[in-house]
Amino acid sequence: MITIHHLEHSRSQRVLWLLEELRLPYEVQRYERDKTTSLAPPALQAIHPLGKSPVITDGKVTVAETGAIVEYLVEQAGDALRPAAGTPERHRYTYWLHYAEGSAMPPLVMALIFNRIKKAPMPFFARPIARAIADKVLDGFIKPDLKRQLAFMESELATRTWFTGRAFSAADVMMSFPIEAASSRGALRSHFPNLNGFLERIHERPAYKRALDRGGPYSLLG
Repeated sequence: MITIHHLEHSRSQRVLWLLEELRLPYEVQRYERDKTTSLAPPALQAIHPLGKSPVITDGKVTVAETGAIVEYLVEQAGDALRPAAGTPERHRYTYWLHYAEGSAMPPLVMALIFNRIKKAPMPFFARPIARAIADKVLDGFIKPDLKRQLAFMESELATRTWFTGRAFSAADVMMSFPIEAASSRGALRSHFPNLNGFLERIHERPAYKRALDRGGPYSLLG
């Protein structure tokens, strides 16, 4: 039996969603974030040395990293939600599966970190310096990069319902987290109708709703 070690308000929510889409039987082991640091609890280190979520166990097999988990689960389901090998859709699928964490998430994570630096406790005399440095990095590098990434994703959905084409795939599950994260921080607003439409479509999927029921509260940090 597959067990998903599910950290609240985290990337593991999309693994729950994928499990529901694939109709694979699974169990949920829930973990709560530290109330002060928002980090995962030490108990997750007993599952994987890095102590991060998502991670799944399946008998003696332990799989970490969302992309690796997605590939493992898709194979367990007989290649469901993955386009046929050798097709243009398969090439797009592979690209977007890796793009989600490789290109889309880094500017979002960096924005989260530098915005927290601006609010972090520090001596009063250091606060203006820290804020000035954070704003310089955000305005000069992170925000322009995020804008390019969102514009690229928006353009890719201009003629497609899903990232691989007409059919929904596991790559769309991977792409859900960076787009939801961007939306939660006000980065989409009315400027990205295709990305907002993508969110509306995934939020209406029955499997997405079932995953929310299984996973519990889900709101993105930041």
